[in-house]
Amino acid sequence: MKRFILLIFLSCSFFTLLAQNDIDEALAYQYYQQADYEKAAVLLEKLFNKTKNDGYFELYFNALIKIKKYSEAESLLKGLIKQYPQKGQYAVALGRVYQENGRTAEANKIFQEAIANTPKDENKFRDLANSFYRFEAYDMAAATFLQGRKLLGDDQLFLYELLSIYRFKKDKLALIQEYVNALALTPQLQLQAQNVLASVFESNADYQLLQTALLKKIQKDPQAEVYTEMLIWQYIQQQEYEMALRQLIAQDKRTKGDGSLLYNTANTFVANKAYTTAIKVYEYLLAKGTESDFYLPAKIELVNAKYQLAISGKFEKPAIQALANEYEAILAQYGKTQQSLYALQRLAYLQAYYLNDLKKAEATLEEGLKIQRIQPTDMAQLKMDLGDIYILTKQPWEAILVYEQVAKQFENQPMGNEAKYRSAKLFFYVGDFQYAKSQADVLKASTSQLIANDALNLSLLISDNLQSKNDSLALKMYADADMLQFMNRSSEALVKLDSIDVAFPNNSLTDDILMAKAKIYIKTNDLEKAVSMLKELIDAHHDSIWIDDALFTLADLYDKKLNKPDEAKKLYQQLMNDYPGSMFNAEARKRFRNIRGDNVGT
Repeated sequence: MKRFILLIFLSCSFFTLLAQNDIDEALAYQYYQQADYEKAAVLLEKLFNKTKNDGYFELYFNALIKIKKYSEAESLLKGLIKQYPQKGQYAVALGRVYQENGRTAEANKIFQEAIANTPKDENKFRDLANSFYRFEAYDMAAATFLQGRKLLGDDQLFLYELLSIYRFKKDKLALIQEYVNALALTPQLQLQAQNVLASVFESNADYQLLQTALLKKIQKDPQAEVYTEMLIWQYIQQQEYEMALRQLIAQDKRTKGDGSLLYNTANTFVANKAYTTAIKVYEYLLAKGTESDFYLPAKIELVNAKYQLAISGKFEKPAIQALANEYEAILAQYGKTQQSLYALQRLAYLQAYYLNDLKKAEATLEEGLKIQRIQPTDMAQLKMDLGDIYILTKQPWEAILVYEQVAKQFENQPMGNEAKYRSAKLFFYVGDFQYAKSQADVLKASTSQLIANDALNLSLLISDNLQSKNDSLALKMYADADMLQFMNRSSEALVKLDSIDVAFPNNSLTDDILMAKAKIYIKTNDLEKAVSMLKELIDAHHDSIWIDDALFTLADLYDKKLNKPDEAKKLYQQLMNDYPGSMFNAEARKRFRNIRGDNVGT
């Protein structure tokens, strides 16, 4: 009976002890989270002494450091090191105590001894490095991995751990060396390397470091194509497209490649608007002959790159005519079909807006409408393009008719709303401002954010500039200039815009004129003047309907054209902070984070 009572007593004591431990643990965590480290330390000391649990130790140790009880921490750790010499984490913790207490030399000595005394065991090195990492001694964690790599004779050991540390520390040179050394044996790291390096590099000087490292590797190991591919990538990042092309062609000749890398990189050049370089790539691929798998795709993309170059304002009229001839040749060779429709549409665009042959453009589009089994959306696009030509040929009612056909067929869909917006702009061009505004007001609720934003701007443009007869007359001149720009008569549009202030001094269109001129200068590639217009608008017209457009457009120029990422980042941030409701906000945030190096996948 006495034994039974004793057993009950011991059992009750055990469960009481567990319950007490649970209470102490909950209170300790609560105090720790509330930064009441004095109270937390008392309870954590009690829990650690009872259990010797390393989880309690780390919290207890950190609490002692927080309240600067260095002597107490030192005594604790010296006892633990004596009791458990195999546990390297206690030596690391003691080194940190010395570091926190200003005893740097002693700390480094302990750290170095811990690394040097680690046995030839991969897991032991990993455990020690993790201890350094937990105590934020990142340099020592890296040194541990490097020592382990040396002792175990494996240059690829701890690769991902070291990459993680170097990336966290933004140690660019070490990161470059680690990736460059690893790529020959682990080429699948190439995409990760590009993403990570782009996230930490801040200037072309950083890319120069990478370039130097890659060139050294290429000299030693010219057969490792991954280094040449990385070199091409870094040239593209620096917008040195011709240098990238030179490397591409050299590599293709050296490896007798199938042209796939060239073709894919040419598409990257096009995406970066390096059309001239892309054209050289496509011409190189065509020179390989018709037996190449990329012959036909390159032939098509060559004409498309020339088209993009043409509409970017860099081609003279004879070159435009030659391009139109190439589209006509494609249509003659392959016929007018769904597959060649893109060539027909681009031919009509060149005829109308660059060759001033409106009759031919109209006839070309009407031929397109006769193509059998054409997709409804393609048919609608042809009709809208034809409507635009009708505006140019002064057939406004014909234009309205085709716009309304598309709007009715695609009611409450993006294409239908686009047709309605083009109709509203037509009424704006002809000076029927009230009707144009009424149509724009309907479109402000469009599910297409771009159309809704354009419609809102049109509505506000009209309502803000009909307050007086002087403003109304000025708005008519502005509409005429807008019409000239629609007709691709940029120089005449600029003259008309400059004339508004002369004819109607003190009108209310100053900010609208600045934005219109900036758009023209961007289209004609006069970026210096575009930047000037946008800066003036941003500095002097904070309440303009165009302010968020101007901020985003200027940031885009700095980001994509002028290679000034820091300036772009400031403008993206200003847009996000000052105009949170702007439709450009999401894209601005994405680009801001990209420049800063956030959210880059690895």
